Amino acid sequence: MPKHSHPDDLGRHHPHEEGAEGRLGDRSGRGRGFGRPGGWQNVDLPPADDAQAWFEGRLPDDWFTDIDVTVDREEIIVIGTLPDSDVSDAAAVEGRISRFRADTRGTRMQIADEAQARYGRKVSWGAELSGTRALFTHISVPVMTRLRQPERRVLDTLVDAGVARSRSEALAWAVKLVGEHADSWLADLRHAMTEVDKLRSEGPSF
Repeated sequence: MPKHSHPDDLGRHHPHEEGAEGRLGDRSGRGRGFGRPGGWQNVDLPPADDAQAWFEGRLPDDWFTDIDVTVDREEIIVIGTLPDSDVSDAAAVEGRISRFRADTRGTRMQIADEAQARYGRKVSWGAELSGTRALFTHISVPVMTRLRQPERRVLDTLVDAGVARSRSEALAWAVKLVGEHADSWLADLRHAMTEVDKLRSEGPSF
């Protein structure tokens, strides 16, 4: 099982690095009702269906042997596999990833600025080598919700059992668990929503 290292600097943001920081602004969609019919993207965001291809074409050829790009409403995360596959010692792997981060910072910031102008989202970076994945600076987005007592009791049980330190942490833990066990279903759902958006865009305008 790949070892996932903790994000750099305990998740603190660096104000001048990689375009993954800064104020996101209000994208709550107030005044539009609940959600948006026919898809997961907000109406004020440009589509990012081609983000994977764009980064594959934009990144230097010698950086990665493989690139994984994931997108949501606020952030694009780009994680690349470094080419030094023969490096296996844990300290050497950590040092190699750290060297890549330092050597490429300026270029990554430039690419992140271009991507943000194109897709309207912050860009975060990461690297993987010999089964170890390190996520560089990234954003955390608060999500507000209202829960009835049965749902609150689920969170409180996790807190009382020591699984989480607070209701917020328990909710994040529960979302992560659902994502791990329903990954295939969620992927199918995202694909279906993308197809609906595509068909709508091809239809007549009124």
